[in-house]
Amino acid sequence: MNEKPLITVIVPVYNTLNYLPRCVHSITAQTYRRLEIILVDDGSTDGTGELCDRLGEEDDRIRVFHKENGGSSSARNLALRHAAGEYIGFVDSDDYIDAGMYERLYQAIQLYGVPVSQAGRDEIDEQGNRLPNICEPPEQPRIWNSQDFLRELLLHRGDCSFCTKLIRRDLFEGEGFPEQKLNEDFRLLVQMLPAIGSLVSLPRQDYHVFYRVGSNSRKADPENFSGVYADSVENADMVEKMVAKDIPELADTAFRFGVFQRLEYLLHIPISQMTRSNETYRDIVAYMRKNWAKAMINPILTPRNKVYHTLLALAPRGVRKLHRRLRG
Repeated sequence: MNEKPLITVIVPVYNTLNYLPRCVHSITAQTYRRLEIILVDDGSTDGTGELCDRLGEEDDRIRVFHKENGGSSSARNLALRHAAGEYIGFVDSDDYIDAGMYERLYQAIQLYGVPVSQAGRDEIDEQGNRLPNICEPPEQPRIWNSQDFLRELLLHRGDCSFCTKLIRRDLFEGEGFPEQKLNEDFRLLVQMLPAIGSLVSLPRQDYHVFYRVGSNSRKADPENFSGVYADSVENADMVEKMVAKDIPELADTAFRFGVFQRLEYLLHIPISQMTRSNETYRDIVAYMRKNWAKAMINPILTPRNKVYHTLLALAPRGVRKLHRRLRG
């Protein structure tokens, strides 16, 4: 009988002392036993690095690397260089997974003949409450071709997270996560989609996101959050250029995505940063004004989107101040 392929599960770790054991034990408890687990301590300062070493002693499938702090993408890229698995999965160090997740993801890859499978996810807050779904899982397994999946991403219905996916290792050849950037999963996934060809999405919500205020990807401070939205606009421009060149039938969808990401930026950037000296802010306002007429005839933008586009293009600071007063 042929042996199952090795799956490498990569866990970038930074200052998650209280949550890492649950994360790691949810991986070591997988019914798919042929795993290697790579923990990359990204310069933790709270004792998490030492905890990684102790967890590594509990299970000989765990390998631990330590590095200077450089962000989640650099930790993932280091692990990819050392990964031995034929398939790759990722888990964030404060999240956890159901025991059968990788078994089901691997079986789906085999059954449907695709290089990538994807589980559903839910979000749990610090009080244990389940939050509204960000991405709705399908009712039945669903096969997506690359173009249709890209459309779902651009309509904010698809899941761009690498943590919910099992991915054939060769798809990462020549590719890596962009470092010193946020929304890095979206950018890399979009770049990989042509090579992926098709993927399967499963209905079970096997991946559990722990919504922890202050975590790397979920910061509550708007001063920190503005960088997230700026990088999202950069990603939107990348997609719009790619679509114009290779998939013109998605042009309206890509334009809608670019407008939507700019609206998000203008609605979340601190008002104190809405100044002429902020080049990103200045460029976004100029884009909104230049493309106002195009947005008004876009068939995918909603009437609400178009109202916000009009108001924020005309008087972004004034609208934000009024919006803040109305919200109390």
